Amino acid sequence: MGEPEPPRTVRLGSVGSTQDVARDLPVGSVVVADHQTSGRGRLARTWEAQPGAGLYASFVVRPVPLLSLAAGVAAAQACGPAVRLKWPNDLLLGERKLGGILIEVTGGKAVVGVGVNLRWAPAGAARLGVPRDQLLADLKRLVDRWTAAPPSEILGAWRALAETLGRKVRVELPDRVLEGLAQDVDENGSLIVDGVPVSAGDVIHLRT
Repeated sequence: MGEPEPPRTVRLGSVGSTQDVARDLPVGSVVVADHQTSGRGRLARTWEAQPGAGLYASFVVRPVPLLSLAAGVAAAQACGPAVRLKWPNDLLLGERKLGGILIEVTGGKAVVGVGVNLRWAPAGAARLGVPRDQLLADLKRLVDRWTAAPPSEILGAWRALAETLGRKVRVELPDRVLEGLAQDVDENGSLIVDGVPVSAGDVIHLRT
Protein backbone atom coordinates (compact mmCIF):
# COMPACT_ATOMS: atom_id res chain seq x y z
CA MET A 1 0.00 0.00 0.00
CA GLY A 2 1.23 3.49 -0.86
CA GLU A 3 1.44 6.48 1.43
CA PRO A 4 -1.89 8.26 2.09
CA GLU A 5 -2.49 11.32 -0.04
CA PRO A 6 -1.51 14.50 1.82
CA PRO A 7 -4.08 17.26 2.41
CA ARG A 8 -4.38 19.86 -0.33
CA THR A 9 -5.41 23.49 -0.54
CA VAL A 10 -7.22 24.18 -3.81
CA ARG A 11 -7.92 27.76 -4.89
CA LEU A 12 -10.32 28.25 -7.76
CA GLY A 13 -11.69 31.20 -9.68
CA SER A 14 -15.18 30.02 -10.54
CA VAL A 15 -16.69 26.62 -9.71
CA GLY A 16 -20.12 25.08 -9.52
CA SER A 17 -19.71 24.26 -5.84
CA THR A 18 -16.61 23.89 -3.67
CA GLN A 19 -18.38 20.91 -2.06
CA ASP A 20 -18.17 18.93 -5.30
CA VAL A 21 -14.42 19.48 -5.61
CA ALA A 22 -13.68 18.79 -1.95
CA ARG A 23 -15.55 15.49 -1.90
CA ASP A 24 -12.69 13.62 -3.61
CA LEU A 25 -9.86 15.16 -1.55
CA PRO A 26 -8.21 13.72 1.58
CA VAL A 27 -9.05 14.77 5.13
CA GLY A 28 -7.43 18.09 6.01
CA SER A 29 -7.92 19.57 2.54
CA VAL A 30 -9.52 22.94 1.83
CA VAL A 31 -11.19 24.21 -1.34
CA VAL A 32 -11.81 27.95 -1.71
CA ALA A 33 -13.31 29.79 -4.69
CA ASP A 34 -13.87 33.38 -5.78
CA HIS A 35 -17.32 32.48 -7.07
CA GLN A 36 -19.77 29.59 -7.02
CA THR A 37 -22.20 29.27 -9.89
CA SER A 38 -24.27 26.54 -8.16
CA GLY A 39 -23.65 27.18 -4.48
CA ARG A 40 -26.12 25.40 -2.24
CA GLY A 41 -27.24 25.58 1.35
CA ARG A 42 -29.28 23.51 3.76
CA LEU A 43 -32.66 22.07 2.75
CA ALA A 44 -31.78 22.19 -0.98
CA ARG A 45 -31.61 25.98 -1.04
CA THR A 46 -29.34 27.87 -3.41
CA TRP A 47 -26.67 30.26 -2.11
CA GLU A 48 -26.81 33.66 -3.78
CA ALA A 49 -23.51 35.52 -4.12
CA GLN A 50 -21.54 37.87 -6.36
CA PRO A 51 -18.06 36.99 -7.66
CA GLY A 52 -15.30 37.82 -5.19
CA ALA A 53 -17.73 39.22 -2.62
CA GLY A 54 -17.57 36.53 0.04
CA LEU A 55 -15.84 33.50 1.44
CA TYR A 56 -16.88 30.25 -0.23
CA ALA A 57 -14.89 27.33 1.14
CA SER A 58 -15.17 23.63 1.90
CA PHE A 59 -13.16 21.75 4.52
CA VAL A 60 -12.65 17.99 4.43
CA VAL A 61 -12.81 16.54 7.95
CA ARG A 62 -13.47 13.26 9.71
CA PRO A 63 -17.10 12.65 10.62
CA VAL A 64 -17.41 13.28 14.34
CA PRO A 65 -20.33 13.57 16.75
CA LEU A 66 -22.01 16.99 16.81
CA LEU A 67 -20.15 18.04 13.65
CA SER A 68 -22.93 20.46 12.66
CA LEU A 69 -22.71 22.32 15.97
CA ALA A 70 -18.90 22.18 16.01
CA ALA A 71 -18.74 23.72 12.55
CA GLY A 72 -21.12 26.46 13.65
CA VAL A 73 -18.98 27.30 16.68
CA ALA A 74 -15.84 27.38 14.54
CA ALA A 75 -17.39 29.68 11.95
CA ALA A 76 -18.95 32.04 14.49
CA GLN A 77 -15.70 32.40 16.42
CA ALA A 78 -13.77 32.99 13.20
CA CYS A 79 -16.17 35.77 12.20
CA GLY A 80 -15.82 37.63 15.50
CA PRO A 81 -17.54 38.22 18.84
CA ALA A 82 -20.60 39.97 17.37
CA VAL A 83 -21.64 36.88 15.38
CA ARG A 84 -24.25 34.55 16.84
CA LEU A 85 -25.75 31.20 15.83
CA LYS A 86 -29.25 30.18 14.77
CA TRP A 87 -29.81 26.46 15.16
CA PRO A 88 -28.09 24.46 13.90
CA ASN A 89 -25.39 26.59 12.33
CA ASP A 90 -26.61 29.70 10.52
CA LEU A 91 -24.41 32.73 11.21
CA LEU A 92 -26.22 35.88 12.37
CA LEU A 93 -24.95 39.43 12.68
CA GLY A 94 -27.41 41.85 14.21
CA GLU A 95 -30.27 39.35 13.72
CA ARG A 96 -29.55 39.19 9.99
CA LYS A 97 -28.09 36.20 8.20
CA LEU A 98 -24.37 36.55 7.58
CA GLY A 99 -23.55 33.07 6.37
CA GLY A 100 -24.39 29.43 6.46
CA ILE A 101 -22.92 25.97 6.67
CA LEU A 102 -23.67 22.82 4.68
CA ILE A 103 -22.35 19.43 5.81
CA GLU A 104 -22.27 16.42 3.53
CA VAL A 105 -20.95 13.03 4.65
CA THR A 106 -19.71 10.52 2.10
CA GLY A 107 -17.18 7.73 1.96
CA GLY A 108 -16.01 8.01 5.54
CA LYS A 109 -15.35 11.74 5.17
CA ALA A 110 -17.35 14.86 5.86
CA VAL A 111 -17.25 18.03 3.82
CA VAL A 112 -18.04 21.24 5.70
CA GLY A 113 -19.04 24.00 3.31
CA VAL A 114 -19.01 27.55 4.65
CA GLY A 115 -20.36 30.65 2.92
CA VAL A 116 -19.93 34.10 4.49
CA ASN A 117 -20.99 37.45 3.00
CA LEU A 118 -18.00 39.80 3.09
CA ARG A 119 -18.26 42.73 0.64
CA TRP A 120 -21.81 42.14 -0.59
CA ALA A 121 -24.99 40.58 0.78
CA PRO A 122 -28.46 39.88 -0.58
CA ALA A 123 -31.27 42.19 0.52
CA GLY A 124 -31.97 41.77 4.22
CA ALA A 125 -28.74 39.89 4.91
CA ALA A 126 -25.56 41.03 6.68
CA ARG A 127 -21.97 41.30 5.52
CA LEU A 128 -18.75 41.17 7.50
CA GLY A 129 -16.28 43.31 5.56
CA VAL A 130 -13.05 41.56 6.65
CA PRO A 131 -10.20 40.25 4.44
CA ARG A 132 -11.10 36.87 2.98
CA ASP A 133 -7.69 35.25 3.44
CA GLN A 134 -7.55 36.19 7.11
CA LEU A 135 -11.03 34.77 7.69
CA LEU A 136 -10.06 31.59 5.81
CA ALA A 137 -6.96 31.11 7.97
CA ASP A 138 -8.91 31.67 11.18
CA LEU A 139 -11.66 29.35 10.01
CA LYS A 140 -9.24 26.54 9.11
CA ARG A 141 -7.61 26.75 12.53
CA LEU A 142 -10.94 26.77 14.35
CA VAL A 143 -12.47 23.96 12.25
CA ASP A 144 -9.47 21.81 13.19
CA ARG A 145 -9.84 22.80 16.84
CA TRP A 146 -13.57 22.22 17.20
CA THR A 147 -13.80 19.01 15.19
CA ALA A 148 -11.32 17.56 17.70
CA ALA A 149 -13.17 18.85 20.78
CA PRO A 150 -15.17 16.61 23.14
CA PRO A 151 -18.96 16.75 22.76
CA SER A 152 -19.48 18.43 26.14
CA GLU A 153 -17.20 21.31 25.13
CA ILE A 154 -18.92 21.68 21.77
CA LEU A 155 -22.35 21.84 23.42
CA GLY A 156 -21.19 24.41 25.96
CA ALA A 157 -19.64 26.63 23.29
CA TRP A 158 -22.67 26.36 21.02
CA ARG A 159 -25.05 27.28 23.84
CA ALA A 160 -22.94 30.34 24.65
CA LEU A 161 -23.19 31.54 21.04
CA ALA A 162 -26.83 30.60 20.43
CA GLU A 163 -29.30 33.29 19.45
CA THR A 164 -32.02 30.63 19.23
CA LEU A 165 -32.17 29.45 22.84
CA GLY A 166 -34.71 31.17 25.06
CA ARG A 167 -36.70 32.42 22.07
CA LYS A 168 -40.05 31.50 20.66
CA VAL A 169 -39.52 29.72 17.35
CA ARG A 170 -41.44 28.10 14.55
CA VAL A 171 -39.99 24.89 13.15
CA GLU A 172 -41.18 23.85 9.72
CA LEU A 173 -41.02 20.06 9.55
CA PRO A 174 -41.87 17.87 6.55
CA ASP A 175 -45.20 16.81 8.09
CA ARG A 176 -46.11 19.63 10.48
CA VAL A 177 -45.25 22.99 11.97
CA LEU A 178 -44.10 23.24 15.60
CA GLU A 179 -44.18 26.48 17.55
CA GLY A 180 -42.81 26.94 21.05
CA LEU A 181 -39.90 27.98 23.22
CA ALA A 182 -36.43 26.85 22.15
CA GLN A 183 -35.21 25.55 25.49
CA ASP A 184 -31.88 23.80 24.85
CA VAL A 185 -29.94 21.40 22.66
CA ASP A 186 -29.60 17.78 23.78
CA GLU A 187 -26.55 15.50 23.67
CA ASN A 188 -27.31 14.65 20.02
CA GLY A 189 -27.49 18.29 18.96
CA SER A 190 -31.27 18.27 18.56
CA LEU A 191 -33.12 21.47 19.41
CA ILE A 192 -35.59 21.06 22.27
CA VAL A 193 -38.78 23.03 21.57
CA ASP A 194 -41.34 22.85 24.38
CA GLY A 195 -39.87 19.49 25.39
CA VAL A 196 -39.89 18.09 21.84
CA PRO A 197 -36.49 17.23 20.26
CA VAL A 198 -36.09 18.50 16.69
CA SER A 199 -33.25 16.93 14.71
CA ALA A 200 -33.92 18.59 11.36
CA GLY A 201 -36.10 21.33 9.94
CA ASP A 202 -36.22 25.01 9.20
CA VAL A 203 -36.18 27.17 12.35
CA ILE A 204 -37.66 30.67 12.27
CA HIS A 205 -37.13 33.08 15.15
CA LEU A 206 -40.43 34.68 16.13
CA ARG A 207 -40.63 38.18 17.53
CA THR A 208 -42.15 38.39 20.97
